[in-house]
Amino acid sequence: MLSVELHCHSSLSYDGRDPVTALLERAAAVGLDAIAVTDHDEIEASLDAVDLAPDYGLVGIPGTEVTSAAGHVLALGVRETVPAGLDFETTLDRIRALGGIAVVPHPFHRSRSGVTANVSRDRLAAADAVEVFNSRLLTGRGNRKAERFARERGLPMTAGSDAHIADMVGRAVTAVDVDGDRDVGAILDAVRAGRTSVEGRRTPWRISFRQAADGAKRRVQNRIAGFLR
Repeated sequence: MLSVELHCHSSLSYDGRDPVTALLERAAAVGLDAIAVTDHDEIEASLDAVDLAPDYGLVGIPGTEVTSAAGHVLALGVRETVPAGLDFETTLDRIRALGGIAVVPHPFHRSRSGVTANVSRDRLAAADAVEVFNSRLLTGRGNRKAERFARERGLPMTAGSDAHIADMVGRAVTAVDVDGDRDVGAILDAVRAGRTSVEGRRTPWRISFRQAADGAKRRVQNRIAGFLR
């Protein structure tokens, strides 16, 4: 079993703070085996993490968090971005065409772009896996709804810290049974086949609020900078 972080953000995300080296250092320090840096609609930092991960004793999984028209979708195993704004099914198709798997994060948390605000449960079931434990959900209700949905539909389940600062990497992880292999392909195959279990702790609410506030501040700063250009 490998302990894998499948959802975290670097400073390349509009709401992330730390460089990939800090994320990798933290992942190694807390005993993870693999990590996917999944910045919002960006891929460069994730690819850097893949290249650097072996120096930290880790497997680096390339990925990004795609802003589909319906909400957020994790694209794991891709080495290029999927255009933002595509409909849900087209986003899934694009991810798979790039050799990746499509995991829906925090699907029932609508204020954080969970897809169930715009996608029926039947359509949600077309994903390759559902994130059923996100450490940044304050009450845990959205996590419970996601797990119940995944179990009812027989969908593979994942967890993710959704860390936007390095200190929170590994707060929630996916235990993946890779049958002895230790590489990206084996990890993604195991997730797709549902050979996973989830474990984690909630991010302290003070840190979640601070991450959200810092992200909002950076979004405003980026919009102003773009306007001035």
